[in-house]
Amino acid sequence: MQKKTDSRQYYTKITTHVLQEMKLKGEKIAMLTAYDYSMAKILDEAGIDVILVGDSASNVMAGHKTTLPITLNEMIYHASSVMRAVSRGLVVVDLPFGTYQGNSIEALHSAIRIMKEAGANAIKIEGGEEVIESVKRILSAGIPVMGHLGLTPQSIHKFGTYVVRAREEDEAKKLIKDAHILEDAGCFGIVLEKIPANLATQVTSEIKIPCIGIGAGHGVDGQVLVLHDMLGITTKFSPRFLRRYHNLSEEIKGSVNAYIDDVKSVSFPNEREQY
Repeated sequence: MQKKTDSRQYYTKITTHVLQEMKLKGEKIAMLTAYDYSMAKILDEAGIDVILVGDSASNVMAGHKTTLPITLNEMIYHASSVMRAVSRGLVVVDLPFGTYQGNSIEALHSAIRIMKEAGANAIKIEGGEEVIESVKRILSAGIPVMGHLGLTPQSIHKFGTYVVRAREEDEAKKLIKDAHILEDAGCFGIVLEKIPANLATQVTSEIKIPCIGIGAGHGVDGQVLVLHDMLGITTKFSPRFLRRYHNLSEEIKGSVNAYIDDVKSVSFPNEREQY
C-alpha cells in the first residue's frame, strides 16, 4: 500500500493553494474549530491544517442554543485571539448570521472587517445560489471564500431540525448545482455538513476544489469537527458522526475537585509553594 503524504512534514504555511495541492495529491485535510489563543496555539503546534473560527462559538463559548445570536464584533474578537496564536495553519472565519444574507454590500463590509481587524486568512459563508451575489462581491475584493452546503445551522429555523439534509432527490440535485455554482464563482473550498456519504463523494469527485466533510462520510477531501465536542469538553451533543478523542470534562472536574480538597484541607499551598 502506498504511504499517504503528510503535510506536517513539508508545508511550513498552509494556504488556499496548498489545500488545492493536497486535494490533487490525495492527502486528507484536517480541520478543527478554535475560538481563543491558548487552544489555537496548541492546534497549530500539533500541525492542524485549517482552523475554523466557527460561529459555533455561539454554542460552546457563549452557551446559546443556536449559532444565530453571535455578532460580527464577537466573531472578530474570537478570530483576533486565534490569529495571534497561529503561524502555520490556515484560519477561516465564519460570517455570522445577518451579516451577508440579502445584502451583498453589507456582506463585503463584514468580510473586510474580519480580514482587517482580525487579520484572518479567509471567510466562510453558508448557502449556495441564494447567497452567490454576496460570495462574488467578497471574492471581487480579493478575499478567499469557503462555501458551506448541506445542513446549514444558521438556517435552523427554516429547517426546524438538525436531521440529515439532501436525502431527497430534489434537494440532492440542488446541492450538487450549488457546489458547482460556488466553485465557478471562485470559492477555494466547501464544507459539506450532514449529508449522505454517497452524495458527498459524488460532489467531491465532480468539483476541483477541496470538500471538507462533517457527517458526510470519508469520500471527501478532509474532515472538520468542533474542538470542544471531539475533546469531550461538551458532552450533551452526540451525533453519529462525532468521534470523541478524550473526556476532558471528567478530567477537568477531577482536577478541580482535587484542588478544592487541597485548599480546604490546607495542603495547598505547601512549604515549597510559598515565598
